[in-house]
Amino acid sequence: MKVQYLGTGAAEGVPAVFCNCEYCRGLRERIAAGSTAERRTRSQVVLDGELSIDFPPDAYAHAVERGVDLSKIAYLLVTHSHMDHFYAHDFILRGYKYAHDMTAPVLTIFGNREVCDVFREDTRREMKAEVAPNVQLRTVGAFQEIAFDDWRAYTFPAHHSSAEPLLYLVERGGKRVLHLTDTGRLPDESMDFLKTMKKRADVVNLDCTFLWDDADPNARHMNLKEVAYTIGRLERAGVVDGDTKKVITHFSHNSAPTAEALARAEREYGVIAAYDGMTLTV
Repeated sequence: MKVQYLGTGAAEGVPAVFCNCEYCRGLRERIAAGSTAERRTRSQVVLDGELSIDFPPDAYAHAVERGVDLSKIAYLLVTHSHMDHFYAHDFILRGYKYAHDMTAPVLTIFGNREVCDVFREDTRREMKAEVAPNVQLRTVGAFQEIAFDDWRAYTFPAHHSSAEPLLYLVERGGKRVLHLTDTGRLPDESMDFLKTMKKRADVVNLDCTFLWDDADPNARHMNLKEVAYTIGRLERAGVVDGDTKKVITHFSHNSAPTAEALARAEREYGVIAAYDGMTLTV
């Protein structure tokens, strides 16, 4: 399975869209000079080129900069309705005169009730009758198995907001990716669900919004200490082991995710720090 990390930033991006802190100012200067290594767009992960986990406002930029065929994406798993994870307005362009010769004629979007409501709100004014059949909605909740083509996805709750956010374990051809973004410390019922399934993950994506900064265990995102705690729980549950690739992502500009800070995290915590455009094959 090919795992592409197209965007690895938090909601505001890195540098942040309206921020003039020292880190963001300096990073903009380095980007303008041609150094884009620390730039981080909003979160998107694509599996085998045809399944996307979340669809941010930066998806267009991901397609242009990374050579990604967004029309090939036939399935979209949405974690929650926050703008940086689900920019529904773009889907009014999936057909008609806006899109010719699409690789996958139909995109199926899986999300909770609020995700589906946001899609309807964002598209109702401009969705053309010629485009509407090309985008199908499927409402899903927690603790479900979703089967589509030769994919399977298992849903369980995150600790993030009041909008019933979902996390996913995705599998195809015996390979599995466990996606834990956005979330703070996993609810006990989610851990129990994963333990009961007895499915080992080849890759686990871990929310690390706060990186080296302090974070309350009840926060809606994680730092490195919470990442380590979560990995320990997953190991004891038999969900990850020494061969699982442990990837940290979803970094905030407030935590200054410099190359040095992330290299230190990799050394001290045994994780892989994702960057925009990173690809893993498992």
